[in-house]
Amino acid sequence: MTTRTLIIGTTESADLLSRQIGMVSDAPSVVGVILIDADPGLRTINDLPVLGPIEALGQVCSAAAVAQAIVSLPAAYRDLWRTISTELQRSGVIERFVTPMDELLNSTPSLGSSNHNASVHLPSAKIDLGKLVGRQAHSIDRDLVGENITGKSVLVTGAGGSIGSELVKQIASFGPSKIILMERAENALFGVDRWLKEIHPEITRVAILHDVVDASTTLSHLERWSPDVVLHAAAHKHVPLMEDHPAHAVTNNVFGTKAIADACVATGVDRFVLISSDKAVNPVNVMGATKRIAEMYTQSLASQIEAFPGSSTKLSMVRFGNVLGSACSVLEIWADQISAGRPITVTDERMTRYFMTIPEAATLVLQAGSMSGQLNGASGEVFVLDMGEPINIFTLAQRFVRACGYEPLIGSPTASQSPDQVPIILTGSRPGEKLYEELSYDAEELTATSHPGIARFNEDAAWFIDSMDALIERLDHARSSTSRQEVIKAIASMIPTMNPHAPGAVSAA
Repeated sequence: MTTRTLIIGTTESADLLSRQIGMVSDAPSVVGVILIDADPGLRTINDLPVLGPIEALGQVCSAAAVAQAIVSLPAAYRDLWRTISTELQRSGVIERFVTPMDELLNSTPSLGSSNHNASVHLPSAKIDLGKLVGRQAHSIDRDLVGENITGKSVLVTGAGGSIGSELVKQIASFGPSKIILMERAENALFGVDRWLKEIHPEITRVAILHDVVDASTTLSHLERWSPDVVLHAAAHKHVPLMEDHPAHAVTNNVFGTKAIADACVATGVDRFVLISSDKAVNPVNVMGATKRIAEMYTQSLASQIEAFPGSSTKLSMVRFGNVLGSACSVLEIWADQISAGRPITVTDERMTRYFMTIPEAATLVLQAGSMSGQLNGASGEVFVLDMGEPINIFTLAQRFVRACGYEPLIGSPTASQSPDQVPIILTGSRPGEKLYEELSYDAEELTATSHPGIARFNEDAAWFIDSMDALIERLDHARSSTSRQEVIKAIASMIPTMNPHAPGAVSAA
């Protein structure tokens, strides 16, 4: 390999990188190094010439006919990243980034190829998401959670997703006897299964490539593997897509929940926990409405548990807002946009959302699920996680840009903007989006629980329990219709806040 290569870094990182490259067979031809902290008297590093300071980058690339540059910058120098990237692009040089070894070893390992931790990575930064939103995570009662997980068999649906895979990670730390991974996406299942095998080889694992919506096969899997605890994280979650495809939302969010919850009761699973959403509160969009109907079905099932001989399944739901750093979340989108040198987008400067990190959400889900049945032995609770104060998305975008080492520029890109500026542009709200999310109904109160980060939602579910079978039958018929409006009408018959005639409009409530 003869690619003419330039190393860019600090004296320390460039020294280490040059040694690493020297150990590679068929290594590229390194023409020299550019140092951002060079001692004027330093002439060589590992027999490679120091070609100049960072200010000489463009001139060096041209004079040395550099084809690619390998950059290894500590996070403390992230403010230089955009300047270096811009100059390399202007010079027609391929750019590659290598995280300094000490920072790589000190970072939190992730599950698979997706980011499941409380940070978002950019080439020049690792951002603490908790600090970004000013949030202090709640701790959990590990003894209580351990009583329900340690030595038990636990099944997670949607195990390859952002929340599902983090649940797997948290569950593994409690020493279960077996973890059953149920996921319909092949690559996602492969990733979380590989992680579990490598990090926790002592735990028996079962990887099931399966769509939970297939009720008969779902039941057969539970009959075969007999889990003690089931955490249902599989769902469709993207609001605009579900507005366009309401039948898919009904099928996955409602009938997927029905299939796994029914199977849990039929096979005598100890605990079933539905991962719900703040969008289930007074829902005006399809995604939120189908999550609310999933809650309603689960509550109905819990109220009738005594009618199932031999079953004492405790069913509960955990409702929370947006999680930071999940796949396709706003921070991941912004990170991709910045990395590609594009403006970042915000739909509406008035929009607010509740946020918590994925690890905190997953641990509180385990905590809440372990608390089901504490009140008079009855289950069917809707638990609401403490999401703190709502965050203005436009303000969050500006914080995120600054955390990445740049300065926000409000408005479209201009020819005069500096390399350290990132434009923020407003694109307009999307169908079905609320400006403000809620976590509880205004007319009803939350009851405190034994955990400060978890409340119980008080609701009289009697009004829908008696009619649940008929409502589900209508939904089942509607989801096979080719008419989107027919599906919306069926959803609206169960959800008073849904407008069956609107194509999906932004609401301020």
